[in-house]
Amino acid sequence: MDIRAQVSMVFHLDKCIGCHTCSVACKNTWTDRPGAEYMWWNNVETKPGTGFPTLWEDQEHYKGGWKLNEKSRKLELRSQGKVDAFLKLFYNPNQPGLEDYYEPWTYKYADLFDAPEGDDQPTAIPVSQITGEPVEIKAGPNWDDDLSGSTIYAENDINLDELSEDEREQLFEIERVSMMYLPRICNHCANPSCVAACPSGAIYKRGEDGIVLINQDVCKGWRACVSACPYKKIYYNWKTGKSEKCILCYPKLETGQPPNCFQSCVGRIRYLGVLLFDADRVPDAMTVPDHALVESQRSVILDPFDPHIIELARANGISDEFIYAAQRSPVYKYVMKWKIALPLHVEYRTMPMLFYVPPLLPVMGKLDNGTYDNEVDGFFASLDKSRLPIKYLARLFSAGNEEILESVIKKLMAVRYYKRSMEIEDLDLVLISRMMREGNVTPQEAEEIYALTALPTVDERFVLPPLQREEAMSSPNLDPETCRGCSGFGCHDAPARGA
Repeated sequence: MDIRAQVSMVFHLDKCIGCHTCSVACKNTWTDRPGAEYMWWNNVETKPGTGFPTLWEDQEHYKGGWKLNEKSRKLELRSQGKVDAFLKLFYNPNQPGLEDYYEPWTYKYADLFDAPEGDDQPTAIPVSQITGEPVEIKAGPNWDDDLSGSTIYAENDINLDELSEDEREQLFEIERVSMMYLPRICNHCANPSCVAACPSGAIYKRGEDGIVLINQDVCKGWRACVSACPYKKIYYNWKTGKSEKCILCYPKLETGQPPNCFQSCVGRIRYLGVLLFDADRVPDAMTVPDHALVESQRSVILDPFDPHIIELARANGISDEFIYAAQRSPVYKYVMKWKIALPLHVEYRTMPMLFYVPPLLPVMGKLDNGTYDNEVDGFFASLDKSRLPIKYLARLFSAGNEEILESVIKKLMAVRYYKRSMEIEDLDLVLISRMMREGNVTPQEAEEIYALTALPTVDERFVLPPLQREEAMSSPNLDPETCRGCSGFGCHDAPARGA
């Protein structure tokens, strides 16, 4: 058993208001420079929608993540094999192009300031930040923001493919039009396909905290990582010729400060903490059928209160501070204790270590008489009529396993009605009790979920000691002359895990 600590995050989508403050905070800090204009390490998408870059979820085209070889029962990269890996260094048909992102632009502000006096209002025309030439703006990083009912963006969401014709039509009826916001950063996966695909060994996963980074001194700009990442969260800097990605603000984490996206979040949707997991079991955990992937990933995450796990973690160089943080981790509570936070597109088999609490509202579907189903008694029975179909949410968060997604929605709804029953006298308490049993939640647990969702302080949402990288590098198990702190996990002197 090889126990590792993973800095992880939960996004509570019921609290996200789509303000993009997190994106702007990240942009101003990390990618406000030449060559990185089009990069958005943090972006917020409207779902249903095509996302950024366009249709990034279409792995039939982009070939990101891992695929399971049915004969050998081993994982293989979708983006390349032993035969074509060399050829794709020079031409890769599955790379996203600038048209899949957008051509970054600015405005000729001097035309406003220096315009001669006249009868007409001067204007500043948009110009490309790459060529400096005038450009017609046709797309942007949040171009489809709030366009949940559009035939251009929402209806082309690949997650809608398995919906029946009636379900698709109902979703886009004007009375039922619905949307959710999906903030995305690098998932700092436990089985990262980008690490395995990099021919120069520039990408590695730090052993002491699980953060995936790109060594800019080693990167040769082959861009194999861009294709291999199924979430398209690695970008190519056309100015420096290097690949770049979200670094989870590790310089701030090393001094005990939260990341910029976390700190600036208006809705307070982000929770950051530590998970302990067994690195030895990661590759095998991702070889199960799609419908079992969520539970398989959960089986890899370890109980930080187990004395045996604590002993092994200490032996592997994990400090008592990290173990204590893992015990208080809000991420562990959402993912393992309450099991209401799920990984995004776990079917890509990279084992993403960032999780999402699916949106609860709007869950009510439209009835035949034109009114919404707001009866408590019919809630669980009407999940199949929800305005955001359960099948759609399951495609996003549980690899199509509707049973897991329904269990999460039921628990969230049970908590909501339980708290509502404490304020509204005419609610049927017997019915509330039945909902609690069906939602598999106790009153104590409901209070805990409510408190961490609606009333958390910063210290409850951010539970992480300084990363203590100096201690990790001085571990007796590591050679400080050659090791970068990744403990062999994606080490340059050893094969990348899962490769």
